[in-house]
Order: sequence, then C-alpha cells, then structure tokens
Amino acid sequence: MGDPTPPVAASLPPWSEPVRGGHPDAAVFGLSGIEQLRASLAGYSPRPPIAHMFGTRLVEVGLGSAVFDMPLSEWLCGPHGAIPIGALAIPADAALACPVQSGLPPATPFTTSELSLRVLAPARLGASLIARGRLLHARRSLALSEVTLIDGNGRTLAHGSSLCFVLPALEPPPEAPSQLKRVDSPEYETPDPWARPPEGTILDQQVWDRMSGLEVLRARVEDDLPEPPICRLIGIRPTAAAEGEATFTLPASEWLCAPPRGRVQGGVVALLADSALSAAIGTTLPAGTAFASVDLKVNYLRPLASDGREATARGTVLHSGRRVAVASAEVRDADDKTVALATGSAMILPGRPAALASVEDPLDRGLAAEPDPPD
Repeated sequence: MGDPTPPVAASLPPWSEPVRGGHPDAAVFGLSGIEQLRASLAGYSPRPPIAHMFGTRLVEVGLGSAVFDMPLSEWLCGPHGAIPIGALAIPADAALACPVQSGLPPATPFTTSELSLRVLAPARLGASLIARGRLLHARRSLALSEVTLIDGNGRTLAHGSSLCFVLPALEPPPEAPSQLKRVDSPEYETPDPWARPPEGTILDQQVWDRMSGLEVLRARVEDDLPEPPICRLIGIRPTAAAEGEATFTLPASEWLCAPPRGRVQGGVVALLADSALSAAIGTTLPAGTAFASVDLKVNYLRPLASDGREATARGTVLHSGRRVAVASAEVRDADDKTVALATGSAMILPGRPAALASVEDPLDRGLAAEPDPPD
C-alpha cells in the first residue's frame, strides 16, 4: 500500500502575501495636485497596494471633486455577516482627500486631521459602492471636504466629511517630469485579494441566539470560533475582551498603503478603531440582541507607519442605554504612541437578526422610537 495522500496546506491569508502595487515616482510630486490625480487616472502612476487589496479605484477627478468605487464583497464582512462602517471609511477617506489634493500647487503635502462618517442605510453584499467627494472650503492651511456613499442603484448609504491640514510646500520642490510614461501593471499568478472567493466564516444566527456578545468575543479571542472574512483579509483580530471593553490588533502591512508610501491609509485606521469600539458595545449585549452602527468620528494625531508591526485599538463603552450605545477607541502603534482617537454610536436592536445585511433600514427604527429614560 502506498503512502497516504499528504494533507493540503492551508493557503496564506492575503495580508501575509507579498505586497502588490506601487507608488508614484517622486518626480510626479512636482506636478500640481490635479495633474497628479489625472496622471493616476490615466495610468501614469502604479495602483497603490490598498487598491489591490480592496479593489478601490479612482474613476473620475476634477478640480474640487473625485469619485472612487469599491466592490462590496463578503471579504469586508465581520462575524455578523454585515459590512461595518469602518470598511466604508476606506473609499470614503480616498474620496475626501483627493478633492483637497486637486486644488494644491506642486510639492504641497497635506494630512487628514479628522474624518466623520454617518450611516444612512446598510451596504448590500455584491453591489458596488460609489464614493463621491467634493471640496467645500479651502484656505491656506485648512480644507474641508464631504463625501456621499451610494450603491449601484443610487441608494445613499452614508455621508461623511473631513478636515485636512495643508502643510508648507517642500523646498526645493522636485522637478516635474517633462513627459509621463504609462505604467504597465504586472501580471500575477492569482487574482487580487478582493477578486478571489471570500474566505473566513460568518457566524450562524444560532450562535448569537445562545451566546452573549461578551461570550462570542471571548470565544473569538481564544480561537474557539472561526475568524470572519475581514480578519482573514487584513489580519485584524481581537486579543482581549471584558464587559464594555475590547482590544483589537492589526499588522500595519504595506498592503494597507495609499499614496504617500510608508503610512497606513486613514480609512484603515478608522476600520481598526471601529472594530474595537463596536466590539466593546457588543460585549454589553445579551444573546439574541443585534446592534447597528450609526456614526464614526476619528481624530488623527500622527501617521501609522506601514512597517509590518502590530497596531492596537482599545475600545471602551461610554454609555449603554436601552436604545443607543456610545463607545470610544484609542489606536496606538507598535511603539505605544497614540495614532488616533475615535468615538462611535450604535442602535440596540433587541429581537432583530444579528446579521444586519438583511435589514432594510435599521435607522428607520430605533432612533425614532421611544427614547431612553433619564439616567
């Protein structure tokens, strides 16, 4: 009898694979902001790693405006089977930043100070999200932009805004290229992560019916429950849980970079913060109780370096009422320096399915219902 067939090795999670994509040549920074964006749209700059990971794509740009799209795949789902508000922050951040960039002169950097996002309807799996950003106001050192997120059917999913700091121009500025050359995309042996069949497990409703939110999170920390698709995709995972508290870590991989190189995109930082504060809210809920995120606000204090080391977000519940819960999160890098501070709120939905992808408009109920009695 021959040797038995050896077991097939499990595939690597996407976040641990060699990074794909690249960044514009330094000389491109010698162009004006709108020229940089038009060069990217026309294929004269490589697609950044985050575009290969999530499928985000710049599809339209003008002075003071930009449009991105992103597929709403199951890869974005958390354990409830719904796409969290933090995942929506990834295309939102891109569509908020580019309108600001479009009005800047050559060699002028800028950075996001604050991002706010409010959910109006749940995102549907299988659809395409369109993020339309526009510049509202610009001064020498400050710029304000807004974004509307809609699906392929024109249904408004969320609205957001961002405040950016415009930094002094580089001295001396890089010399702009006399001629741009089209960048040929390399051929890879496998599709980009976002285009592959999703991996990971969405928990059955029976799990939520028999286990409290705290029990579920503790089981995930101990690997007694499988990881959901978003964890498999980017490596985010829970590491600690207590009532009203949750801690998540994320490897700050180059996969998570958009221009400029060397820093994790602000939307991904928002996703990490949201994971911790939303999970903290979940730990206060009994079995059979769903919740839906309402808003998320992130203040950025410093960039998160894409050095591959782990960033940490610690979420804490600030208020938990019968209808509404509010939580905060602090994101720290591997050197224990604070990267961002966030707050978010959610509606408590007793008796509703935990998988909120099937709920039409959770905001139609809850906030307009009976308010909490005074504490």
